[in-house]
Amino acid sequence: MVKCSTSLWSADLSNLAAEIRRVEPYSERFHIDVADGHHVDALLFFPDLVKALRRHTQRPFEVHLMTAEPMRWIDRFVDAGADAFIVSLPSASAALDVLRAIKSAGKAAGICLGLHDRIEDLEPYWSLLDIVGILGTEIGVKGAAMDPSVPERIRQARAIVTRHRLGTIVQADGGIRRTTVPAMAAAGVDFIVPGSLMFAEDPAEMRRWLATL
Repeated sequence: MVKCSTSLWSADLSNLAAEIRRVEPYSERFHIDVADGHHVDALLFFPDLVKALRRHTQRPFEVHLMTAEPMRWIDRFVDAGADAFIVSLPSASAALDVLRAIKSAGKAAGICLGLHDRIEDLEPYWSLLDIVGILGTEIGVKGAAMDPSVPERIRQARAIVTRHRLGTIVQADGGIRRTTVPAMAAAGVDFIVPGSLMFAEDPAEMRRWLATL
């Protein structure tokens, strides 16, 4: 069954604690986008805010570091209560060092492939990856349509994970809609990162629908 790493970027940002409690029963974990204004043209979620949110849920926090220097932020978000980190491959000039630092902190590690990254680009990293994220839109963009290449890229990642008996989770992020998720599920996705699909709908009804795919 497809699971949910719910994106807090699409919540009511003025009432995050209540929003977390409202969708917590329908979310396996929460996805927190962190942007420093350099790697992407946005400023999103900072350590003190994540620390303040930590007491409102027992669900894992998955931090997506859309930052120019991800290594600088790992310890700060570990202290804030992060359970997993995903880095954007182009942002990590020394991706192996970043992944090893995350694993050394006892946290799950992942890479999120942008639209122009190839599945083959993951070759040096598979042994360290707990999560492979497949972006369906340009990084840092919310509300855009899913790129049509996504299901095939999910299928390619799933084939590698299955062939090598890896425990890596395949996750889709961006363009998550009722019209796109069925193709992602058919391609073998483990997790989606729902935003409006969770917060703008009845989350209980949405999860019942998701269970039918």
